[in-house]
Amino acid sequence: MDREQALKELELLQKKLYAYNAASSSLFLDGVTVAPGDTAEGRGVALGILAGEEQKLMTGTEMGELLDFLSSGMEELTDLQQRQVKELKRHYEEQKRIPAEEYMEYTMLTNEAGDIWHRAKEASDFEMFRPALEKLVDMKRKFAGYYAPEKKPYDALLDRYERGADMEYLDHFFTVLKERLVPLIHAAGEAEQVDDSFLHLHYPAEIQRKFSDYLMEVMGLDRNHCTIGETEHPFTLEFNNKDVRITTNYCEDSLADSMYSVIHEGGHALYELGISDELAYTCLTGGVSMGVHESQSRFYENIIGRSRAFVSAIFPKMQEFFPEQLGNVTAEQMYRAVNKVEPSLIRTEADELTYCLHVLIRYEIEKQLIGGSLEVRDIPQEWNRLYQEYLGVTVPDDRRGCLQDSHWSGGDFGYFPSYALGSAYGAQMLKNMEKDIDVWGTVSKGDLSSVTGWLREKVHQYGSSREPGEIVANACGTFDPTVYTDYLTEKYSEIYGLKK
Repeated sequence: MDREQALKELELLQKKLYAYNAASSSLFLDGVTVAPGDTAEGRGVALGILAGEEQKLMTGTEMGELLDFLSSGMEELTDLQQRQVKELKRHYEEQKRIPAEEYMEYTMLTNEAGDIWHRAKEASDFEMFRPALEKLVDMKRKFAGYYAPEKKPYDALLDRYERGADMEYLDHFFTVLKERLVPLIHAAGEAEQVDDSFLHLHYPAEIQRKFSDYLMEVMGLDRNHCTIGETEHPFTLEFNNKDVRITTNYCEDSLADSMYSVIHEGGHALYELGISDELAYTCLTGGVSMGVHESQSRFYENIIGRSRAFVSAIFPKMQEFFPEQLGNVTAEQMYRAVNKVEPSLIRTEADELTYCLHVLIRYEIEKQLIGGSLEVRDIPQEWNRLYQEYLGVTVPDDRRGCLQDSHWSGGDFGYFPSYALGSAYGAQMLKNMEKDIDVWGTVSKGDLSSVTGWLREKVHQYGSSREPGEIVANACGTFDPTVYTDYLTEKYSEIYGLKK
């Protein structure tokens, strides 16, 4: 075998892996959007088989021999080829440690758990979900040992979402956030409160759908390559850099919920759509880490979407969509309303200032769960205790408590810290972006093209062709979480008339 032949075969194997992933993603998307309610079993069988076949391909003799051959002559490969070989070899060695039957069992379990979670949330009944969650926690502890036996189990899981992150790093990060933000939250709570009552009038879903189309247009999302659907928990699903799907959920008595869900998921979509074509159908396509991915969604949702410039730019159109509800409201009132600080129950509806405390609660619960100091049956009690301690809110039921997020039903333990890291990355990206372009001058005109262009240059185009830390450094410089807390202090001190 010569090098060119080996590279062609590796290219074909990566396309086959893409095909399996695309098939699984299609089944998942169907299951959570338009599939009939009681149909999870059949999808589970199909997903289990697809997962098994994908693992066979990833860990097969052909893949191993190709990677060994190409690894022996890395100096003859381009930088991108070297990166592909390194990434595939990492996945190959990791997957080889997972027994095939356990991998298939896990895939089927997450499909089943997702279906149970939906029903349990609707019934507000954690006990309905508990048996499936217990199995998932047990399997994730076991998988953590396969992923990185030398690490603590939760560190091994964290590393899968943000490579290099561990409990020591995140404990310091969250300590900085708590020390600087909790006093600010208390000060805002004692100040004169913002009136957001007009956001909770009746907003018909059919008009919100048209408003969502408008928001996607403003964001520059090409509808030939990005569609929007509806599901219980909004998400973004990328097939490739020409086919991305976002979803939202419409609440007729809360306009901001879906509005900012669309902008958030639209940020994820812009990242995926901005990845270089040369990475398509390889292991290097797709966002490099969940922290970097969340930096993009949170950037558009909060830093842009909740800015005075953006709200002022789109407000006339909002009044056209909702003349009865917003006819007597000003753009400044809307700006303050969508930035109201109010400790709440639901993470996805949380204001920008209190949001990271929601993430911290999940992080602390996951540390205990995977570490073995908290039993699954005790999650509701611990959840409710932490919400009272950190946010001062009383959790009335499981639906608005520990069943509100879908992540655990998919086995995504270690994901949540990415939301807080991404928020902090985004604030530092803004600081650097403002040195290069007139951010607020263009945003005030409803033009996000220069913002997206800057992010495409610094972040999007690279996909996974560089390490997460390299991409963060490229856009942020040396990461410093106090840049994020300074940004929040500046913004909310102005809104609430606080002394800095």
